Amino acid sequence: MEITFLGTGGSWPSKERNVTSIAYKIGAEVVLFDCGEGTQRQLMFSHLSFMDISRIFITHYHGDHFLGIPGLLQSMALNNRQETVEIYGPEGTVQNITHLLSAGFFNLTYNVLIHEVAPGETIDFESYSITAVRADHSVPTLAYIYQEPPRPGRFDKARALELGVPEGPMFRQLQKGEPVTIGDGTVEPSDVLGPPRRGRKVVYSGDTRISAEIEEASSGADALVHEATLSEEMGERANEYAHATAAEAAALAKRAGVKQLYLVHISPRYKERDVLLEEACAEFGNTIIPDDLEAFKVPLPKK
Repeated sequence: MEITFLGTGGSWPSKERNVTSIAYKIGAEVVLFDCGEGTQRQLMFSHLSFMDISRIFITHYHGDHFLGIPGLLQSMALNNRQETVEIYGPEGTVQNITHLLSAGFFNLTYNVLIHEVAPGETIDFESYSITAVRADHSVPTLAYIYQEPPRPGRFDKARALELGVPEGPMFRQLQKGEPVTIGDGTVEPSDVLGPPRRGRKVVYSGDTRISAEIEEASSGADALVHEATLSEEMGERANEYAHATAAEAAALAKRAGVKQLYLVHISPRYKERDVLLEEACAEFGNTIIPDDLEAFKVPLPKK
């Protein structure tokens, strides 16, 4: 799995950063979280193809998080896309996206399925699930938990050979959790597999004040992508407008036991990220403020 930060700024595009959009590459699939203005052009500068996007999750309906959707969908159609695109978001999603698609002469070559998601709802896909969490912002806003299912434990090859299992298809059968027959006996997966290992967990906050719900959702996450609009000097203003400071986000990540923190939604007032990064790292050292188009791999947990 890889996270590509297509846009890391908030409010409006600046020379330093485009507005918010984050892509998760999961195998051959690309899942987009938010789609601010200009996202399709950012995709063209990245190593990703917008034709590989299967789903778009919108956190809320402030313009810097969704105004890139019409152009992106139209470009897909102009490239003769046939595969369905699904769009998920908080209350108002069906109305807002339907209005967007009816505002111009859209000649889509594929289906767009629109879904509203309630806080606490989990949507299961083939190789992962997405759970919506309520965020604390000035309009209905969701955070999203990406979670992979547990993986089988480590395979003990020496023990399997000792039990008479020949290398080859039976090894694979045991690794998939299926027993195999050896002579008159049976070798169970539990005989040769260690304890199950958890799948990856990645949390994206959207726009939000510091929230107990998001802190709980982020517990033990391999990566947390959290907004950090302002510095501590402007903490009162951040709270007034339902945003977080970099230091607040970092302190939350530390309390939640997050492995890696990425800070986004940086205000256009910050040409450089130094002050935000310094304040965040004073709270939690494993903090990165990505540049637009930077990509980071999320490794599988060892256990």
